[in-house]
Amino acid sequence: MARPHGCRRVEFAPKCQRFRPQGVNPAALEEVFLGLDELESLRLAELEGLYQEEAAARMDVSRPTFSRIIESARRKVADAMVNGKALRLEGGGAGDLSPGWFYCADCKHTWRPAEDAENRNSCPRCRHRHGGRGRGDHG
Repeated sequence: MARPHGCRRVEFAPKCQRFRPQGVNPAALEEVFLGLDELESLRLAELEGLYQEEAAARMDVSRPTFSRIIESARRKVADAMVNGKALRLEGGGAGDLSPGWFYCADCKHTWRPAEDAENRNSCPRCRHRHGGRGRGDHG
């Protein structure tokens, strides 16, 4: 069984939640879902031009985890573009995010660390304990 996804720091809120090819019947479109953590990885690596180590630190994940996140994001964006699919950004409350928010890749909840200051590595909604950096667990 695969390990559950951890919580990731997200510093960016998308202005829209969906992109789709022009001229295609929306009812017939397949959708590709891109998590806020995947979008954040693309923003840090591709737009800000950060190396994976620095981008991983900004997202509060390990470098290998960042590598897996960005690989998944690139594959999903390529699938949507090459195969003419809609791209939907997923994650609750995305429009309300500001720097320093966290995103649970399991239940798609977002929250400020101040809401759970003593234990920011546990999602306040699903209460799943996620690994954190620097404690021997692998983000």
